[in-house]
Amino acid sequence: MAKKTEKTNAARLLDRAGIQYTLVPYEVDESDLAATHVAESLGEPIERVFKTLVLRGDRTGHFVCVIPGDKEVNLKTAARISGNKSADLIPMKELLPTTGYIRGGCTPIGMKRRFPTFIDSSCEPFDHIYISAGVRGLQLRLSPADLVAYVDAELCELTL
Repeated sequence: MAKKTEKTNAARLLDRAGIQYTLVPYEVDESDLAATHVAESLGEPIERVFKTLVLRGDRTGHFVCVIPGDKEVNLKTAARISGNKSADLIPMKELLPTTGYIRGGCTPIGMKRRFPTFIDSSCEPFDHIYISAGVRGLQLRLSPADLVAYVDAELCELTL
């Protein structure tokens, strides 16, 4: 019998909001937490596997960018769209205290505080994408439109 997948806080929040999703487990490799590894484990194209990055702007403070797993965030663009002159990724040691999530398990759903969120517009053509479910080894498969609406995100081009 297959092991039952435990629901995460992010999944419970989506349940409460009536948003359809699927929890998809994958094998974690602690030495390779890259989204490319997640995509390979899921057997999905990397363009559908998105990673969640937390940045700090010089004017507005923390904000979230959700981008395709094989891309890098354009820091100048991220700063501009978030109302900042400059922005940078927060140090790894600040991720857990700031969001409640660890590297490889960070999701824009259910962070300790609701931060302004920007999602790369490359998600729009897909009927579903994958984002972390809030723990390593588990992804949420959901409609990008539902994710954008739930986290009240702005769609924009965020990558280099």
